[in-house]
Amino acid sequence: MDIEKYIKSGILELYVSGSLSEKENQEVYEVMHQYPAVKTEVEAIEQAFMKVSEAIGNKQSDSSFSNIKSRIDAKVVEIEQVPQKRNWLAYAGWAASAALLVGSLWLFNENRQLKEEIQITNTANTNLEDQISKANESAEKMKALNTILRAENIESITLEGQAISPNAYAKVFWNKEAQLAYIDVAGLPAPPPGKVYQVWSLTLDPLTPTNLGILENFNTNENKVFTLTNTNNSQAFGITLEPEGGSATPTLAQLYTLGVVKS
Repeated sequence: MDIEKYIKSGILELYVSGSLSEKENQEVYEVMHQYPAVKTEVEAIEQAFMKVSEAIGNKQSDSSFSNIKSRIDAKVVEIEQVPQKRNWLAYAGWAASAALLVGSLWLFNENRQLKEEIQITNTANTNLEDQISKANESAEKMKALNTILRAENIESITLEGQAISPNAYAKVFWNKEAQLAYIDVAGLPAPPPGKVYQVWSLTLDPLTPTNLGILENFNTNENKVFTLTNTNNSQAFGITLEPEGGSATPTLAQLYTLGVVKS
């Protein structure tokens, strides 16, 4: 394809102004993406139309068409000095040019608005698809989690709120065979900046805490259920609030929940 000839053919101006058929629009669209020079030319034409449109918008009010007509009438008076045939030809040519300019600007603005609406619609559809995908993913995770927590070999331990946060609560779902503890902390308040919750396995006589791990990314965990390895013969579980990174021993003054294993 002779790109220079294609650019000079005038089809790009018609494309920008929205004057082509759907099939012709598609053909120009494909050529644009195949030849960068064509795309650059289309962008330049759009900018030129935009500047003309803004210039007219800044200089004219709602009576813009009346102003154009007034200038046409003035042009008629001016050319009445020449023979009648040339007068009408000049008038008609000037009027046609003015009408074409106004019409092209109107089509350009309509075309631009349509493109913006299509882009907004496509963006909204993409966002909706993302939300649906995330919802489906979350539902699948919840379904899998419910299957795990309802298994026969799962032992449930309720952790009640302590002095620092009486309304707090948590649950531990302990699978002794798999040596896994599922910690449900939906009843805990969000930790303040620089702090994390840490889970402890406890033996009671003598009282010996063993670190099971910290609950990272608390705020972004939608289900608020964390999976930790527990190889201990736990008699109780506790959750404390610790500095970021965790502590070697529990800070008892920051003990939020505590629960004893019944069996």
